[in-house]
Amino acid sequence: MPNFKKPNYNQDTMVVINFEEQIRPGTFEFVLHKLIEERLDLTPFYERYHNDHGGRSAYDPAILLKITLFGYYHGIRSSRDIEWACKTNIMFKALSCDTQPHFTSIASFISSQPDAIADIFTQILLVCDQEGLIGHELIAIDGCKISSNAAKEHSGTFEELAQKRDKIQRQIRACVREHQKLDRRRTGERERKDQLEQSIETLSNHFNKIDQFLKTETPRMGQGKRKKEVKSNITDNESAKMTTSKGTIQGYNGVAAADKKHQIIVDAQAFGEGQEHHTLQPVIEQIQARYSTIGLDVGLVEDQIIITADTGFANEANYAYLKDNAFNAYVPDNSFRLRDPKFKHQKVKHGKRHQDTVKGIKKVIPASEFTLNKRDKTCVCPEGNPMWLKHETTDQYGKCKLSFEGRLTDCRHCPRKNECMRNPGSADTREGHGRQVTFTIDTRNSPTAWMQKRVDSRYGKQVYQHRMSVVEPVFANIGTQKGLDRFGLRGKKKVQGQWQLYCLVHNIEKLANYSAMGC
Repeated sequence: MPNFKKPNYNQDTMVVINFEEQIRPGTFEFVLHKLIEERLDLTPFYERYHNDHGGRSAYDPAILLKITLFGYYHGIRSSRDIEWACKTNIMFKALSCDTQPHFTSIASFISSQPDAIADIFTQILLVCDQEGLIGHELIAIDGCKISSNAAKEHSGTFEELAQKRDKIQRQIRACVREHQKLDRRRTGERERKDQLEQSIETLSNHFNKIDQFLKTETPRMGQGKRKKEVKSNITDNESAKMTTSKGTIQGYNGVAAADKKHQIIVDAQAFGEGQEHHTLQPVIEQIQARYSTIGLDVGLVEDQIIITADTGFANEANYAYLKDNAFNAYVPDNSFRLRDPKFKHQKVKHGKRHQDTVKGIKKVIPASEFTLNKRDKTCVCPEGNPMWLKHETTDQYGKCKLSFEGRLTDCRHCPRKNECMRNPGSADTREGHGRQVTFTIDTRNSPTAWMQKRVDSRYGKQVYQHRMSVVEPVFANIGTQKGLDRFGLRGKKKVQGQWQLYCLVHNIEKLANYSAMGC
């Protein structure tokens, strides 16, 4: 049998290492080190330090920023894991000069500096432009819903939270009664009594938390014209319940705007609402403000930079904003595929859920056979009977919806009611309803019509094809490659700081791959 030297991994050794020599050119850590040491102004981080004339020496923000971004680059989010890496990993030692900051210092640095992080994000954007990585041709905007550091079970309207509080109070009383019964017994049941005492303490803490929240906070109202109460969260009330492809989460919507040339993120914001349409205007305004701050001789309107986003950002208010400010935008509504001849046979091709009729639902006379007078807002059924206007509403795209209903006396004695109504027997009852139809009226001068014309054009279709290839890889890199599947902080401002740190990692990686800084 061959005779090999036996390795012993459980041993210590002293090795002379030059930290700067470990940071090799062409790597992410090299560009990160070069950026922070030579190109960035870290003055915004220094404002919170007041130990010039006394007190213990603090860790240099440059060191903390390096190890945080390098940790995020390798999918390390926990401040404890970053501390451990600084003690054991040679590259973390090289970037931190073997200072080994405590995890509390790292966590405090990440959570307490959102404004300084935003300033660094802007500075790195300027570096990306100086290195020629921003094309200023097309910007794609989209959002990625990410879980927050809060449980969705702690969410609810104020009425729901009050009911939950009362339920917990009843549970506490039941535990107390059972505990009192055990006290009166002579046989020892110490284990059960300990369990009850622990349950009472846990339930009491939960009760006090909900009760304090209801007494100090106000109901959270949603966005839009109709201000309806939305679910609050007693842990992080700035986060929200959101529906995703993987179910419902309690989280934030991380919105990113990416430039087409090298997918550089030009703006990153976090919003505590699942709907995206109200985020378009703040994102565009922030991009304009950031370009102005760093002195770029580029304007979204002046240079007619293309702005594109998916249907989640579409509504009448956004279309009016884009049209009135002369933005070169392409934001389709959720029916733009139906107007495209290429998708004419999509419903038949993809099965029952895309078909107009569903098995088990009775076919009736379609609304197209009813006569609508748009000018007078009147409607006549196929039998010539006038119908009354039940509702007149305006949807999110500014389209007018007219809902008509047939009179009971007409529908009750109509010879075609069996083929016109799915439940003709309802017309024979006093509380029943006649046939109902709804029409959507779109005025050709509306902002929605303006956007539909742009999106439906041949050039508009070509432009929109680039949206997914520009912004979706950004979320794939941050979410899959860098491992961001949950925010570790609470509060919109802190979460936005962490989201921008991950977007910084994405931009620095682009600098390492495509600029001369990596050499």
